[in-house]
Amino acid sequence: MQETIFGKEISSKIPLPVCIVNSKGKIVSANEYISQVFIYDGIENADFFALTGIKVSSLYEETREKKNLRLERNGRQFKLMVNREDESEESNLLVFFYDDTNYENLKDRYNDEKVCVCRIVIDNYDEFAASTLPEIRMRITTVADGIIRQWAAKLNGSINKLNSSQYVMYFQNSYMEELIENKFSILDEIRGIETEADFPMSLSIGIGVGGKNLAATETYSRGAMDLARGRGGDQAVVKRVNKIEYYGGKMQTVEKSNKGKSRVVAYALKQLIEQSKRVVIMGHMHPDMDCFGAALGIHRVCNMCDRPAYILINEVTESLMDIYRQAKESDKYQFINSKKAENITDKDTLVVLVDTHRPSYAEHGELLSMTDRIVVIDHHRRAEDAVQNPTLSYIESYASSTAELVTEMLQYIAPKKTLIKLEAEALLAGMTVDTNRFAVKTGVRTFEAAAWLRRSGADTAEVKRFFQVDMENFKLRAKCIAAAEFHEGGIAVSICEGLNEDAQVINSQVADELLTIKGIRASFVAGRTAQGNTVISARSLGEVNVQVIMEKLGGGGHLTTAGAQTDCSPEETIERVLELTK
Repeated sequence: MQETIFGKEISSKIPLPVCIVNSKGKIVSANEYISQVFIYDGIENADFFALTGIKVSSLYEETREKKNLRLERNGRQFKLMVNREDESEESNLLVFFYDDTNYENLKDRYNDEKVCVCRIVIDNYDEFAASTLPEIRMRITTVADGIIRQWAAKLNGSINKLNSSQYVMYFQNSYMEELIENKFSILDEIRGIETEADFPMSLSIGIGVGGKNLAATETYSRGAMDLARGRGGDQAVVKRVNKIEYYGGKMQTVEKSNKGKSRVVAYALKQLIEQSKRVVIMGHMHPDMDCFGAALGIHRVCNMCDRPAYILINEVTESLMDIYRQAKESDKYQFINSKKAENITDKDTLVVLVDTHRPSYAEHGELLSMTDRIVVIDHHRRAEDAVQNPTLSYIESYASSTAELVTEMLQYIAPKKTLIKLEAEALLAGMTVDTNRFAVKTGVRTFEAAAWLRRSGADTAEVKRFFQVDMENFKLRAKCIAAAEFHEGGIAVSICEGLNEDAQVINSQVADELLTIKGIRASFVAGRTAQGNTVISARSLGEVNVQVIMEKLGGGGHLTTAGAQTDCSPEETIERVLELTK
């Protein structure tokens, strides 16, 4: 009783709203200032949780860990400070309500008035300029310019046109919520312009938010723009201090008609190889045919430059076994594991990463920290955890496969008949896999690269033999197709039972097959590898962006072809996918 009286004396002398709460969560007493918090009388013996939504356990926790409890009432914001009346386990609590509404309003105003930096680029301007007449180009770019400037006016932004296809805009952070709510509708407006070309116009938008100063926010916007363009354009990327958000990305990446970059990268790669003592070629974990074919292609460049080259591969899946065995038996290639790679890698070693640009997906990501000489060649949309500051980066999301990119480079730096038959077939097999036998994501340059490989000795019948499967896998695939479930919106899902060494390959083949069913817009197939890991393959006809869905699961890929590995069971993974497709 003495302690409660003591608490009452304190509460009556402090000019702040204060109440005393007992261990059962009941309000014992309160001072006269409590009316600033609760507008009704008679709160004694009332339940504190019923009044505030804050449990008494949270109040006791506040006394130990200072959790910074807050309460909003009557248009005011209160910070709760809690003290015990004594040291006993179930002592009464003194709850002080500190009104910091003005401070919170000032903080909100400060955040709202912070400057955001927005970079805007017309993605396919060069291709558009090359494929339309000057008067048409001028009319359409004027329409696009008007839409962009109207958008800036709605945001009360200051916009400057840097050149024919690039803008920079500054606006206040208070407009960000509206932009996100509308999911950057300007992307749809630009895409809806009638261009009279074979492809629509699209924008890449990179926004920097919340930097400690304007220079930092500028840097964020550049990083956001690199991500937006590296992921294929037609999207907005918002980069904050420790968070990146993606919006849009509905359009298939437009193939570039100019091969100038491919030629420049080819010669730069050749120079880097010649300046290195040795080269280690590394792909992603559980390599597929595209990864393996690209590695053999880079190995050929190293042989031309008379530099020792090693292909890092730890485990070979069943689907890769035939071509791997042929390569190993030829004695033309040196295959090594992670331990050997670590022993030979130093500052004079060039590491070439193919078919991925994420260290977490690499066969042995730790190798990238052992040298400053790194080359990245990949065709997947750029992720935020990409290799930092590589010496040479060639990431082109328009390409069908990494094998296509490597084949184009070989055309510039490899004399005729330099490629041996196995290398040509491996590269062609890589392109065949990633395009689902040239049915998806296949452009003019894809066929040109395939034709060059055919002239270099690739046998299409031999390539087809690489994809033969044993009877058990064939039965499993058929069973998986038969077990497929069909959901609203044209979504097909299936689960491959048991553990399978070729789970990734079987999943992707089943997903491709499901897309041939009428009315199916996207397919998702999950299964477990021999190690017990869950892998999922996703395919679509272009209406559903499966890459965005797979990114939510920690994976990635392209608009029509993507995949991921998760720690959940196949059933939980499919359930999560169905939630995301809604």
